[in-house]
Amino acid sequence: MPMPSHIHPTAIIADGAIIGENVTIGANCYIGANVQIGDNSVLHQSVVIDGHTQIGTGNQIFPFAVLGMAPQHFRYAGEPSTLVIGDNNQIREHVSMHPGTAVDNMTTCVGSHGMFMAGSHIAHDCVIGDHVVMANGVQVGGHVHIGDRCYIGALVGVHPFVRVGRNVIIGGLSKVEQDVIPFSRINGNPCFLDGINVIGLERNGFDRESIRHIRAAFKDIFKAEGGFDERVALAMKTHAGNQNVKDILDFITANEKRPIMQVKRHGQS
Repeated sequence: MPMPSHIHPTAIIADGAIIGENVTIGANCYIGANVQIGDNSVLHQSVVIDGHTQIGTGNQIFPFAVLGMAPQHFRYAGEPSTLVIGDNNQIREHVSMHPGTAVDNMTTCVGSHGMFMAGSHIAHDCVIGDHVVMANGVQVGGHVHIGDRCYIGALVGVHPFVRVGRNVIIGGLSKVEQDVIPFSRINGNPCFLDGINVIGLERNGFDRESIRHIRAAFKDIFKAEGGFDERVALAMKTHAGNQNVKDILDFITANEKRPIMQVKRHGQS
């Protein structure tokens, strides 16, 4: 196995750890025996990576980040659950990410090309997509699923088991307790559905026609007359054949036990 290029003499790397090529490990880092770190990654000083943790290539991990330590769960009994992190992420100071538990599927998965800002936390059994940005102090509870290209503002709290669809923007200080449809914008504490993430969609290559269809479906599902189930059924007929709208409708119907975040109705505080 090729030896890493730059390991500070004060770093502790337990026997059994697998370190890729051209990895930089700074002063006072600790790497546990069941850790794998991919090529071209950089660990700045005082990083702790333990447990059954797999980290891909090209990641930058900043001081005092703690990855793979035991999850904060009363029913965790030391099972060899895993934390899997993709490629080319920036994991900033004091970030914590925990492995899965036997309560779920034993794995926490974090995608690639993400930015996890200082003090953010990803709990056990979460699934985080690619190109996700979590601003400072975001707290994500256990079993949460977050889709690709989401932006989560500072100090947001996401309740356990919440699903967040892709291309969502969540305003800072929001309290997220219900599932959030793809392509949407939410704000508030408690938060509410505040429209479509038009700017985010434009930045990610959605053309005007695609955005027009998404906005029309949003109005039909959340602002038309009638009950929610009735509006969803009508949208399925009205927008049949549009893939983006299908993604929204599939998200809504995928788990009927989960509440879907709604718009703020007239008269609500």
